[in-house]
Amino acid sequence: MVSTLVSLCAREVVSDHSSSPCWLRWVPRELYRALLEAAFSSCRPLTVGELVQRWPERTLRVGRSRKQGLIAPNRLCIQALLLAVVRGLSDRRCALQVLDLCGLQGDEGGMGDPMGGWSLTVALCTMVVQARSGAQRAQRREGERERKRFSALEREKDVKRERGLRKREPEVDSENLEGGSRGADLSTGVRRRMEIERRIETGSSKKETEEKDAHSDVIVHVRADLFVNARSWERVRAALSTQGPLKLQCRYLRVEEISVSSIKSLLDLVPHQGLLGIDIRYSSLGVSGLVELLPPLSTFPALKSLRLHYCNLDFRRDHPGQEEALRDLSQGLAKLQELRRLSLTALRLPGQLRVLLSSLPQPLEVLELPYLNLSPADHAYLSCSHHASTLQQLDLSENSLDESTLPSIRRLLSQASSSLQHLSLGGCGLTDSLLALLLPSLGGCRSLKSLALALNPLSMAGLMDLVRMAVRMPCLRHLLYPNPLEDYQPGLPDLPSSAQLLDWPLDEATEINLTSSQLNRVLMESGRSDLFLTCDLLNYDRDLLD
Repeated sequence: MVSTLVSLCAREVVSDHSSSPCWLRWVPRELYRALLEAAFSSCRPLTVGELVQRWPERTLRVGRSRKQGLIAPNRLCIQALLLAVVRGLSDRRCALQVLDLCGLQGDEGGMGDPMGGWSLTVALCTMVVQARSGAQRAQRREGERERKRFSALEREKDVKRERGLRKREPEVDSENLEGGSRGADLSTGVRRRMEIERRIETGSSKKETEEKDAHSDVIVHVRADLFVNARSWERVRAALSTQGPLKLQCRYLRVEEISVSSIKSLLDLVPHQGLLGIDIRYSSLGVSGLVELLPPLSTFPALKSLRLHYCNLDFRRDHPGQEEALRDLSQGLAKLQELRRLSLTALRLPGQLRVLLSSLPQPLEVLELPYLNLSPADHAYLSCSHHASTLQQLDLSENSLDESTLPSIRRLLSQASSSLQHLSLGGCGLTDSLLALLLPSLGGCRSLKSLALALNPLSMAGLMDLVRMAVRMPCLRHLLYPNPLEDYQPGLPDLPSSAQLLDWPLDEATEINLTSSQLNRVLMESGRSDLFLTCDLLNYDRDLLD
């Protein structure tokens, strides 16, 4: 109740920017967070900038938390925040030392004009480079002021010295010309030595300034998730190699369409302590490229996640050198001591799962293997591996299941029954008969929170059996079910593939809402109002489940 009242008051306060000079000076530091959130939600970029420029705390976290129902801030607000961080470097009222933007990026072109991952990365890198340039200009101005002040002091000393010498001239024996000439020579020598010392001091101070400029102290550490592709590669490289008042740190690194050499160069620049995961997509790594990347990845002590999507990996025993490459890859994976998440999408790895996963030193918690064309031997190994009992998230989508592989899947679900929270078996060719054999094992996963079974050829009867089982699972909150075969237009094959189910039009004459109403009736009869059912594959967002 109190937090709601504070939020309402904060929205009212930030609604009129013209009044900010009146209240901003008197706001206690405890209310800055509420005012900033109100400014974000009301899209008040000017207020965002004023609050951040004088942020009273050491840390500012602006990352999006979907489970709290928060949306990504508006693009203008993010730009105002970044500009305010740079201005705050010279503002004595600002106490900011850590800016955490991890998880901030939204979907490009989404509702409310959020800032996508690529745009945010470019804006962050631009901010870091501009802050460095601003610091250099400020140092040059400060150096010029110091030089002028030092010159003025030296001139004043010279004037005082000359006056002192003129006062002492009558005391000198005028008849002793030789002594007088020695005094003049002594005075000249003193001045000459002073000039030499002054030049040495000026040169040493310039050298110290250059060294300080090259190794300037970091004022604010900026943590973020970086999205790098060929267009942003140079900008990111410049920001990571820049030494200045802002230090860019990366939590999760996503790269797309970048060569192996560029990825290695990027890894050399990323601070090794903070990187938790790397996501490589649409890059033609090849087997040799991945083997080349694994040694640099092993130098990141906190690396927990490795994701490879459409990276053109093809393991075939009939190709020369494949056995050696596979052995090198296995040895490289063995060095990833903290790896807990492994995602391999659309890589041609039939029969090679044992060689890859058995080399990992720690059991995985998240394993995603969609579109891998897994063989029965792969399923059999997975069900008996040291990863089975620790899996919290498993994705076997688009890997065909039949009666020969079903025993392995049931054994795998039995091993993971106490830990598994998210399971995806979409497009696996599950028919009514196969699903009936699998339902007891699915029902035994008491910790399961989400289950995705889209694009499987189930009839309405099989779908009803699935929902009746789902309502008996106490932890299940989301079920992505397939459209029953009765909802499609005539002409669909008896055992359609997932691609056919995706492309085949639904029958407009069929009352599709009838399917939803029948399923919801099962929910109402069981009293499960907390279970969400959907067949919307495109909008099913698994991140909402975290």
